[in-house]
Formats: sequence, C-alpha cells, structure tokens
Amino acid sequence: MAGHVPAQAKLDMVVKIIGRSMVAEVCSIYLRRASGDLELFATEGLAQGAVHVTRLRRGEGLVGEIVRAGAPLNLSDAPSHPAFAYRPETGEDPYHAFLGVPLLRGGRAIGVLVVQNRTERVYSDEEVEDLQIIAMVLSEMVGAGDLLSQDQLKDVEIAPHRPERMKGARFSEGLAYGVAVLHEQPVAPEEMFSDDALAEDVRLKTAIAGLQRQIDTMLEGDRGLVGQSYEVLETYRLFAHDRGWNRGLEEAVRSGLTAEAAVERVRSEHRARLGQARDPYLRERLHDLEDLNDRLLRHLGGGANVSRSLPENAILIARNLGPADLLEYDRTRLKGILLEEGSNASHAAIVAKALDIPCVGRLVGLRDRVNEGDPVIVDAETGEAYLRPRPDVITAIQSRMEVRDQRKAQFARLRDTPAFTKDGAKITLLMNAGLAIDMESLPDTGAEGIGLFRTEFQFMVAEELPRLEAQTALYERVLDAAGDMPVTFRTLDLGGDKLVPYMEQAREDNPALGWRAIRMGLDRPALLRMQLRALIRAAKGRPLRIMFPMVASVDEFRTARSFVDLEVTWAHRRGRPAPERLDVGAMIEAPSLLWHLDALLPMTDFVSVGTNDLLQYLFAADRGNPLVSDRYDPLSPPALRALKTIQKACADSGTPVSICGEIAGRPLEAFALTALGFDTLSMPPAGIGPVKKMVLSCDRAAAGRGVESLLKSGGGSVRNEIETLARKIYVAI
Repeated sequence: MAGHVPAQAKLDMVVKIIGRSMVAEVCSIYLRRASGDLELFATEGLAQGAVHVTRLRRGEGLVGEIVRAGAPLNLSDAPSHPAFAYRPETGEDPYHAFLGVPLLRGGRAIGVLVVQNRTERVYSDEEVEDLQIIAMVLSEMVGAGDLLSQDQLKDVEIAPHRPERMKGARFSEGLAYGVAVLHEQPVAPEEMFSDDALAEDVRLKTAIAGLQRQIDTMLEGDRGLVGQSYEVLETYRLFAHDRGWNRGLEEAVRSGLTAEAAVERVRSEHRARLGQARDPYLRERLHDLEDLNDRLLRHLGGGANVSRSLPENAILIARNLGPADLLEYDRTRLKGILLEEGSNASHAAIVAKALDIPCVGRLVGLRDRVNEGDPVIVDAETGEAYLRPRPDVITAIQSRMEVRDQRKAQFARLRDTPAFTKDGAKITLLMNAGLAIDMESLPDTGAEGIGLFRTEFQFMVAEELPRLEAQTALYERVLDAAGDMPVTFRTLDLGGDKLVPYMEQAREDNPALGWRAIRMGLDRPALLRMQLRALIRAAKGRPLRIMFPMVASVDEFRTARSFVDLEVTWAHRRGRPAPERLDVGAMIEAPSLLWHLDALLPMTDFVSVGTNDLLQYLFAADRGNPLVSDRYDPLSPPALRALKTIQKACADSGTPVSICGEIAGRPLEAFALTALGFDTLSMPPAGIGPVKKMVLSCDRAAAGRGVESLLKSGGGSVRNEIETLARKIYVAI
C-alpha cells in the first residue's frame, strides 16, 4: 500500500487480498459520493467494466440497505432479497451468498465492503467479525489518505466537507468566526493492531474497572462531576456495567485490535445503528454511549483529564456543557460556543452570557456534521451556525462583526452617561453576575452596581461543599471589586436543574417545582446559616444586601429573615462588626405572591422580580423545554398585567423593586418595563449598553400611555404593537 503505484492499482490489490483471505469468489468496494450515490470503486470477481460505472442511489440495493442500517447484511441467497437491485453490467448473476459490511468513519458510512460466493450459504459469525475488522482498517486508510489521495478520491464523502447552515436557538447573543474545537475530543488510536491480545485484554479490563469505580464514586457523592444529573450518571453506570458493551469491546480486542481501536469500533457501530433513530430516547442513549466511550479512552490513555489548550479563535463544539466545563477553557481564546442540546436557561447558557461569549444551542446532529479544525460561524443574533461557510458568507459575517464592534464602541461612549429618559425619569441599570471574574467587567459596562449575584455558581463548580472560609473569601472579593456600588447577593438557588454531586438529593418527577432554592435552605438551616454567616463576615461593617430566591409564601420569607437576625446576633456576641446597613429582600418568582403582596412587602426592604421563573410558572411552560418554551411571550397581556400588579403594589407601599430576568437586558422588553413604571433593571453585562441607549431616547410618559392601552388587549402577544409604538416615538430599540 505504501508503494508508488496508481490508486486504482492499490484498490485492485486490496480486493484481491481480501477475497483471498476470506475465500470469497467476489470482493468489491463501494464508496459513497457527495451526492449520496454508492459507486463501485474496485472488484475482484465481477466485471471490470462495471468499475466506476455502476452506481446505486441513496438507499438502493443491498449496498444501499447496508448504508441505511449501518450494520452488516448476511444473506444465503441475495437475489431473493426484496432490496436486491440487479445490474447486468456487473455479471453477478451466478453469485448467491452475500456478506456486506459498512465502512464506518466517525459514525458515517463512507462505503461498503462486500464478499460473495456462488453457493448458497450463510457466512459464520467469525467471518462477519473478520470482515468488520478489515472494513474498519480499510475505512481508516481511506479516510486518512493512506490508500487514496484526496485528489484521487475526488468527491468521495469521507467526512462532511460542504458548507452547511444549521438553525438552532440563541443562548447568548453575539457573533463569532473561528475554527471548531470538539469538547473532550478523544485521542485517536495510534495503533490499530496488537501482537499481544492478552496484554490488551488486561489493559481494557483495567480501564473499564477504573471507569466503573469513577462513576460509582460520582454517584456516591464522594467526588464531583459538575453539571451532570443523578439520572445521567446512573445511566452511565448502567452502560458501564452492561455485559453487551463489555463483551463487544472484549471480542474486538481478542480479534487482534488494540483496546483503543476496539473502543472506536464499538463507537462507530453504535453511531451507525442509533444515529438515525427517530426515537429521542434512543438518540439520548447514543449520547450517553459517546460520553462513556470518550471517558474510557481517557482511562486507557492514563487518566480522565482533558486537554484544554485552544487556538486563538476557538469555537467550542459540544453536545452540552456544565458550568465547570466551560470555565476550564481559556476565555481569551474562546470566541463562541455551539451546542447540540441545552436551553436558554441552562448552566452553559448562563455562564456564556456572563462571559459575553456568543452561544447557539439545539443544533441537532451537530457533532456528526463538523470536523475538528473546520471553519465555523456562530450567529447568535439569528440563532444559526454556519459550518465550513462559503467566502461570501464569511465576508458578510465579518462586516456584521465590524458593525457590532462599532455599536459596542458607541455604547462604551455612553458608559458614564446617566440613564435618564427624555422626560427626566432616572432608570438604574444594574449587572447580573455569578463569578468573581464577572466583576472585572463592571467598570467597563457603565452599570451602577450588581443587581443579582448568583452565589450558587461557587457551589456548582466545586467538587466538595465550599467551606465558610471559601464562601467568605468570594463574597469579600466581590464587595471589594464593587467598591461603593451596591451588590445584591441571592442566597443559594440549588435544586431543580442545578444539582451538585456532593449533596444527596432524591430524584423528583418535577424538579422545577420541587425541593430547591429557599426550600432547601429552610430544610437544611445549617447550610443557609453558614452562607448568611459568610456574607455578614465578608461585609466587614459595609452595607449588605441579601435576597432569598423562590419564595412562595410569606411564612417562608419570615423564617428565612429570622435566620439573618440570628446570624447578626451571633456576630455581635463575638465582637464582630455588623453590616453598616442590612437590607433583606425576596425574589418574586412564584405566582402565589401576586395575591399576597400586601402581606409580603411590609416585611421586606426590597423585592426583585425574577421574570424567568415567574413567567414560566405563570404560563405553565418549562422555559428549558424547546417543545413548550415558545408557548408564551413576555410581551403579552397576561405577563404585562402581572408585572404591572407588582409595580403598582411596590409603588403604593414604597418598596424598592427591580427586574432581574433576562428580559431586562433586551431593549424592546426593557422599553415595555420602563413604560410600566419600573425604575431598576438588572441584566447581563452585554445588555447594559443597548438598554441605556434605549432609555436615553425614550419619552417615558408617552411610552406609558401606549403600553397601558395594550394591557386591555384580548389577544395574544402584543410584541408587534409595542415595537410599532417604540418606533412611533423614536425609541432606539
């Protein structure tokens, strides 16, 4: 194969060798063209005149059936099979026995290897195994260019290479152009075959045992795999202990493959069989197997650590990400993120927004359609991804990026301009944060403080429960970085989709409505009181603002506030300084509070409306579920009326109120909130510039009159009407 002979001569030699080794009268190689047609590239036993002449359309014939199923086809009488397609130019009339296996590369069938015999017989399991091994080696040789050069392959579809546009969902706004980096990309096997099957079997079993121990430990909670739910980990354990998976790996090693090559072979088989499944459960199981194979490869390589080195303009490609996964990458080199799954409220989306990294998710089949190093565009303005984009698309996106940079420069010039409407109303713009590194961007945004600091991120990225000293150190750094600007610390909002492996938590049918946030804190008072103690200690006599999330009843807030009083008393008794001013507030996220504001507001120093949760509960539509997340619009009469109810109650009682949901950072929605009477908006850093520009161009009184009339609408969304109103009074949205 290394000889300097024409490509066709190499292929002819290959089919002769395979035919002889398999004792087959016919051996043929079909490769898939970019069009999807399967072309006969070489044969021993069929008519030579059919080479490069016989083509089977996508799904046609037995060869097409093998590609469709991604699995071997073993027949004693091929012509009697309903999928058989007779091609007279091949001269295959006398051959009955048929065995074909797919040439799999990266889960894609790039061709088919076929052997045939005249007699009617069923090939043995050993013969099927042999041909699969040969096919795997052959596909690697073809794909790597060892057998045929790229010029000789012409348009054979070895891997995705054509420009593709994928539609997904916008998770974190922005634009990026760079090269694809596959998250947790496993190391490709350097050696395919082993001379010592026994040694490879020992390596494999040792690695599997290590993998099983690791997963068992994760489930026991002694160590942490951040961002993965108990259910997923339990699925991992079931697969890791699955006899079928283990047996397939062991059989591949006993046949002469290295342990790494065995993993890749089993991976390709699973991809081919499950990759086209319509059942979402089966596709999800394929993802579990993919992760398991990657983890096993890392164990074979000597550990489970992943290299995080990145090129200058990296676009991270992943099925999904946990918050710790994303934070391990160099943020100066990470320009964008593309995900197969996720939601706008997922951990990855929240962290991406905090880091101002463009992110698009729900790109189904992404990892099978992109190669490491491919040029990629992240269009998180329209929620699209461009794989291997055409030059004109690259030029267009670069122009849009320049315009976006100019807008950022314009927003930067407004940084120190106070946010007053045209008719003199002061709107306070605050920033949401959750990481110590978020504080670095505070001076550059023009924000007047931190309206929401999500304290749970420290817990989610740690492998064990953060101790009092660690919590105190983080809160102290945040207050130091904020200086004289206010910081509102939200106590732990764990539970629901925010699970940590070191805390035991029962599985729930509906975790979003289950044991989470303040409910967890009240049931585990030591956990909540330790956090409150850390906050009071970090304040060092400075002003302190504490807010409790997911309060559903007045009694919950009363009990939580009593814990604050207990911790202040505890500090006094030990001679430690109490906060100069202590404000304690509640997040309004549960609709139940809408009808109990008269009792709640007198007990609070301030409240904040968490529109993300409030609206999903109000409309009974999970914002993290793509099937129902678009069932409601924040700019619809029910949502706007609910928000107006809160604003009026707070105004009547003199209770300061802010909006902390995602809608506060979007100019059109922020325009509606300003019109409703809200004076304080807290948002991701990237939203402050656009929202400030909107505020400076807004006549609040005119906006209020227009939106007030829309509250009485009997229809659905009034987004278009609000946008028309904004343009009519010349508001920059």
